[in-house]
Amino acid sequence: MKLSDELPVDHKLATVYRYGAAFCGLVLLTFGCLGFADELSPFNTNGRHIAGMSTNGVLSLISVVVGLVLIGGAVVGGNFASTLNMTVGTLFLLSGFAHIFILDRPANVLDFGMTNVMFSFVMGLVILTFGMYGRVSSKLPHDNPYWRRRHAREAAHEALAVRRAQVGPEVSATRGARALSSASAPPAGRAGK
Repeated sequence: MKLSDELPVDHKLATVYRYGAAFCGLVLLTFGCLGFADELSPFNTNGRHIAGMSTNGVLSLISVVVGLVLIGGAVVGGNFASTLNMTVGTLFLLSGFAHIFILDRPANVLDFGMTNVMFSFVMGLVILTFGMYGRVSSKLPHDNPYWRRRHAREAAHEALAVRRAQVGPEVSATRGARALSSASAPPAGRAGK
């Protein structure tokens, strides 16, 4: 059994995942394109700044690729966009933590500065939040598809109760009509005498 088998297929939350992926993808794509427009050299670490962050050609390329991947996830939408958002958001957070330790060192080939680290944390949390929205919480509403999937038995009881409440007046009226017709009809044994 795959994880995707356990996820609901069609739900309103898919719109949140789609727009979140598209928004974050456009931000990254814009940052990467601005780096290419400035004709940065690939591994230059002299501190060229684009939109307040230091960058070089490789970081611009990574930003464009990740931006396009997120936009592709927005096009696909649904659970794929949610899972992609959570994965990319986690990678951004890990990148932020990794680059804290290599600031001002030769291993900093992407020319990260402290503003880049902060951007990585903020963007990672934003993307992660879009991916986890409506999926991870202790207080999910009972009409949430993830809650229904995790609590299938309880959701079935609630759905049955709702159906009974909707059908209840019709069923009682039908039963009442049957009771009246059976009370007014003569018993089967006496009808022939």
